[in-house]
Amino acid sequence: MKELGELQFPENYRYAEDHEWAAKEDGAIRVGITDYAQDQMGDIVFVEMPAVGDSFAKGDEIGSLESVKAVSELFIPIGGEVTAVNEELEDAPELINSDPFGKGWILEVTPEDPAELDALMDSAAYMEMLKSA
Repeated sequence: MKELGELQFPENYRYAEDHEWAAKEDGAIRVGITDYAQDQMGDIVFVEMPAVGDSFAKGDEIGSLESVKAVSELFIPIGGEVTAVNEELEDAPELINSDPFGKGWILEVTPEDPAELDALMDSAAYMEMLKSA
């Protein structure tokens, strides 16, 4: 596993306590898991994602990630309707490990309440949470 200083936390992203990230992407909010989360999980071998059109409240369980170590629940950091899922992950779940903030995104959601995005942690607050854990 990497040291905290080796992990990436883009400053223009927002972070949830459950180690998901959210970022604005052409009117929608793109969601994935953080570099820290993928590093802790190890090699991801399967991703269970919701269907396009499903709606969730902030913090709802929306799927799971299976790694060689364990299965972890996936939670949505901002409520709304799922408008896209990353279909590439069906054949290449390892994209989450190799590029968690790029090609390893999981879904896009149209937010019910855009203010929920602002309520998430910025990169500095997320890093402080990790240091104190």
